[in-house]
Amino acid sequence: MARLCMDHLSIYLPVILMAVLALGTYWLVRTTPVFAPAGPAQPPRHDPDYFMRDFSVKTFAPDGRLKSEVRGTEARHYPDTDTLEIDQVHMRSYSTEGHVTAATAKRALSNSDSSEVQLFGNAVVVREAITQANGRAVPRMEFRSEFLHAYTDTERVKSHLPVELIRGNDRFVGDSMVFDNQERVLELKGRVRGTLVPTPTANAAKPSPRPAR
Repeated sequence: MARLCMDHLSIYLPVILMAVLALGTYWLVRTTPVFAPAGPAQPPRHDPDYFMRDFSVKTFAPDGRLKSEVRGTEARHYPDTDTLEIDQVHMRSYSTEGHVTAATAKRALSNSDSSEVQLFGNAVVVREAITQANGRAVPRMEFRSEFLHAYTDTERVKSHLPVELIRGNDRFVGDSMVFDNQERVLELKGRVRGTLVPTPTANAAKPSPRPAR
């Protein structure tokens, strides 16, 4: 088991990931109207009460700026569990600075308030490289797994399946993962391997030029 304290990446990708997932799913669950009139109480069954096919939902800031977009081939809402299931989900989030974070998976499942969002099947979350206000460059970051489970209230992301984390040219893999953003700790368990690529510095030695003849 390896416990990696990674302060330099903890404040970026997981929080934005949870925001990406929450923005779209919460809007879909809470704003889609129920067209059928209320009737007598029925025994709960795990059957969807509405569908959406080949849909795209965008959310905008008050100034008209695009904040997020959720696309999928089909979405199903289940009233007995008040959950939303999306097939072939594609999510993108745009920060006020224009930074883009994208998430894709074969299937996504969210509860009613988006406090728990699960990504199933080839789950990939990418935050493109950015430059902070202080001029510091933050490299591209990417999570890959067959399953990612985000808890937005407690700012935790976990997976019981193998996970691959790519940060710039660095790469880490483990059999499972628990990320706690509040504690700023990433814990990889099982067979953990990592590859760190040194970053060239401005003071790196340079070959001397050959004397002119």
